[in-house]
Amino acid sequence: RIILPLSVPALITTAIFSFIWTWDDFFSQMLYLNSVDHFTVPLGLRLFLDSQGASSWGAVFAMSVLSMIPVIIVFFVFQKYIVDGIATTGIKG
Repeated sequence: RIILPLSVPALITTAIFSFIWTWDDFFSQMLYLNSVDHFTVPLGLRLFLDSQGASSWGAVFAMSVLSMIPVIIVFFVFQKYIVDGIATTGIKG
């Protein structure tokens, strides 16, 4: 009844940061995923680029903005917990 309510903001902040870092991760998913059907958003964006530089940059930027929407939604939904988690785990003095 004492420890868990005090640690909830820190645990939620850790979960949110883990989600954001995993969502943006490129290299580990490149190592573990073999099928194009299972590629994540960053790998899909990389496949959309042409090796000779003749890609449609407007479409690449549009897909990049669309790939940021889930992270922004998670941030706004859990913004209170992020601020509480950072404020309670900081050094006080």
